[in-house]
Amino acid sequence: MPDNHGPLPISLVLGSGGARGLAHIGVIQALEEDGRFAIRSVTGASIGAVVGGLYAAGKLAVYTEWVSSLSQTDVWRLLDFSFTRRGLIEGHALMRKLEELVGDVQMEELPIPFTAVAADIERRREVWLRQGSLFEAMRASMAIPGLFTPALHSGRWLVDGGLLSPLPLAPAKGFRAEQTVAVSLNGVARRVEAEVDLESGRAGRNPAPSNAPSGVLQWLGHLRSRWSPEAGEGSSAASVTAPDNAFEVMAKSLDAMQDRIARFQVAAYPPDLLVEIPVDACGVLDFHRAKDMIALGYATTRDLLKVR
Repeated sequence: MPDNHGPLPISLVLGSGGARGLAHIGVIQALEEDGRFAIRSVTGASIGAVVGGLYAAGKLAVYTEWVSSLSQTDVWRLLDFSFTRRGLIEGHALMRKLEELVGDVQMEELPIPFTAVAADIERRREVWLRQGSLFEAMRASMAIPGLFTPALHSGRWLVDGGLLSPLPLAPAKGFRAEQTVAVSLNGVARRVEAEVDLESGRAGRNPAPSNAPSGVLQWLGHLRSRWSPEAGEGSSAASVTAPDNAFEVMAKSLDAMQDRIARFQVAAYPPDLLVEIPVDACGVLDFHRAKDMIALGYATTRDLLKVR
């Protein structure tokens, strides 16, 4: 890696994966602290589009401070339920806060070129958003199917970009950068790593914390069990927290699908550096664990950079 011509220009690709994507913040912090890299473009899907867009707009520090202050109760209050046919969460409170943080910013005016990837569910194709309102692009890219309501954008109904492009490497190839750094949120599960390490007689590299919360999705499962017409007086909490409740099945199914697609994307457009965050690092909506996820992204990236 050349070190006598200034920092190496890189394209940064940030993948989808819900609250695990807060690790993207730590990755960016580690890259900037290292000093050998200069981020020349950012491409993101879902939470990757949120973090990436805020970084490109110079607003990431403000967002980091805000999200790091959230408690589990705060997250719950931000998730207003719609119970419509289009999604369980309307997300008005969350979107108002995000719009407040982003401001009235046009993507073509950003100091760092940025691409938000969303999915057009009618035409069954991914959409690369590079012009227009930054907030609207982020909103479209993070609309998890069945959870958040779709976003109407330029006459198209758009949903979470991770549905078709969980690690959007292809759009990054259009920018002038010498290397590509990608962050996948579908890395090997911590419990799998721990089991492998124990079998070989070594300590687990990333053991899952014993006090890890069950996740907001189980709250949604509990709410569904109370709201559902077939829920009777005898409904038990045990059935809600079981690992095969409908919402956990949905989340794990999306993770499995995205993992497979991401593997194909990496094979087709190999990044120069791939940072992988364990898929079970936290729940999809566990944004109250921001500090943990940021620290994980930072530490994981630092470890990778030490050997480069």
